[in-house]
Amino acid sequence: MESFPTRERDRVANEEALLVARLAAGEREEPLAELYRIYGRRIYGLGLRLFGDRGLAEELVQETFLRLWRASNRFEPGRGTVRAFVFTLARRAGVDLLRRRSSRSAEAIAVEDLDAPAGDEAFDELVLALDVRDALESLSPKHREVLELHYLADMTQTQIAARLGVPLGTVKTRTFHALRALRELLQERDLL
Repeated sequence: MESFPTRERDRVANEEALLVARLAAGEREEPLAELYRIYGRRIYGLGLRLFGDRGLAEELVQETFLRLWRASNRFEPGRGTVRAFVFTLARRAGVDLLRRRSSRSAEAIAVEDLDAPAGDEAFDELVLALDVRDALESLSPKHREVLELHYLADMTQTQIAARLGVPLGTVKTRTFHALRALRELLQERDLL
């Protein structure tokens, strides 16, 4: 029997593929706005991590969506997801932005690193980290708080209970529900 997260993932993938198909068919405003709602913040975060500059991050978002608009007719649902397509466009746009801004400086070395096979892995790891961070931010504040204290601050559940001034059982319950919700969010994003 197929699980709910798999059906939900397929539904979301189909909806996103339909948006790209509508874009390819000439419809612009609504599909582009919806794809921007889904991916704009993630690409901006990627730009901040890659460039460390808000202006370049904004330029990366703009360039990625311009490329998506122009290349929407090349998307083939059978070959991959819209997410992979969008982040491939973002990666290429990022490389081009770095090339335009550099003249054999340290930034040029970064471009070469992005072009190398190891750069693909580093880029994929960065995108994965941003997706996990995005999923964490989707949790309720109380659930996110216990996970961050446990995994980022390396605190035990007893220490977390003392710090938050709540019973240990409450921390355990929040941790259980937070991990379950995070797992579902990561499955929806095809990360598990």
